Amino acid sequence: MIRLIENEVLKMLSKKKLVLISVILLVLVSLFCYGENASYKHTIMRFSGTPGQTQNYNWKSMVNQQILYLKNTMNSQYIKEDRKNSINIQIEQLQYYINHNINPITPTSAKFTIDFMDEAIYLFLPLLIIILAGDAVSGEFSSKTIKVLLTRAVPRWKILLSKYIGVLILSCIVILESALMCVIISSFAFHSGGWNEPMATGFKVIGNKLDSSNVIRIYQWQYAILVYSLGWFVSVNIATLSFMVSVIVRNTVTSVGIMLATLIGGGFLQMFLQDWPMIKYFFAVNLDLTQYLTASYQPVSGMSLSFSALVLCLWSIAALVISFSVFQKQDVLV
Repeated sequence: MIRLIENEVLKMLSKKKLVLISVILLVLVSLFCYGENASYKHTIMRFSGTPGQTQNYNWKSMVNQQILYLKNTMNSQYIKEDRKNSINIQIEQLQYYINHNINPITPTSAKFTIDFMDEAIYLFLPLLIIILAGDAVSGEFSSKTIKVLLTRAVPRWKILLSKYIGVLILSCIVILESALMCVIISSFAFHSGGWNEPMATGFKVIGNKLDSSNVIRIYQWQYAILVYSLGWFVSVNIATLSFMVSVIVRNTVTSVGIMLATLIGGGFLQMFLQDWPMIKYFFAVNLDLTQYLTASYQPVSGMSLSFSALVLCLWSIAALVISFSVFQKQDVLV
């Protein structure tokens, strides 16, 4: 079994997809880092009135100005109710940071590394995993190598399991690679680690109000591990679903296209059908797990971290059952 897994990993590496993903990550992380640095300088200039001044400023005074700006924005008659609720939660969080002496403004390597996964977990990261796993089985059909593969005196389920484990191994590599690139690039850009700075987590939204009664303070490095663990969990689920589609469809382009359509379609469903209670059971709506750590406003009621994790687990279990059932029974030699 170990030899089978090794062969599958080497086969996937030979396709150079991991190299492509590495290049995409390098470019995107660099651009994101540049953008965050520029945004930071713009914020300093906007609220302090001193162009180019990024040292020795009163961050509490600037956060108070941000709160005032958000309050003025919230009072606008053109702001929708959902947006007002989201802004109000943001205001309460900023006030909590002031009261507990937590600086949310100054960028550090730790904050950037965390923010990148916060933004990537629900779309960018799944896209990379789909690219990686979309042809795990369908690629064998497209290249006409499936017959050669099945002539080995190895049960079908072992062949399929080795491919699945290979996909999971490469998915883990993508997560580790993302973290390493973020740490290295942001360390050069911000010249500050910030890994031992405090971080507040455990916020909850109850009745459009922020509940901070269960908030705990942890170090940034602890929070980063938590965030990237959730990113790994999402990657495993997306890899499993992509693997299932790859088994069923037999065509790489169609397999990747189906996963991309469902992933992007989930965002539209959440946007336009948020009042439909069944939408919360769709896997693509439950990918943004890190939002529960920061108490982002929930457009779909009844969702929580445990709920979303359970939904994703059920989707993955169903996908594995379907994958192995189909692969065992279908006539793959045709």
